[in-house]
Amino acid sequence: MKSFPILNVTFDCADSDRMSRFWSDLTGWPRAKVEMPGNPFWWIGPDEDTLPHLVFVQVPEPKESKNRLHLDLLPQSESQDQELLRLESLGARIVDDRRESEPGGWIVMADPEGNEFCLENATSP
Repeated sequence: MKSFPILNVTFDCADSDRMSRFWSDLTGWPRAKVEMPGNPFWWIGPDEDTLPHLVFVQVPEPKESKNRLHLDLLPQSESQDQELLRLESLGARIVDDRRESEPGGWIVMADPEGNEFCLENATSP
């Protein structure tokens, strides 16, 4: 079966500059503004050739409900608790702390515009 590469995971944003800066700081990936006529956007990724990228597009309508898709992230530091502090310092907030729940081990978080993502523990597969 032929593989079908994913090019981008795209975020609709009220402030695409702010959101791309948050996710660039979170991942450590560089960011760049792409001035596509009629559709400027911010791009972040480990490099241009490694897929997928995260793309941030400014839109007029607000986010209104829970994400139907989210990213699961592994800590960049040794511990989930250290990473939680780093993410909160960047502007993320806890939505649901599932570290002690069954099943559990993760923390549901939201970025500055309310897009949910999960911070897994360092031992997650």
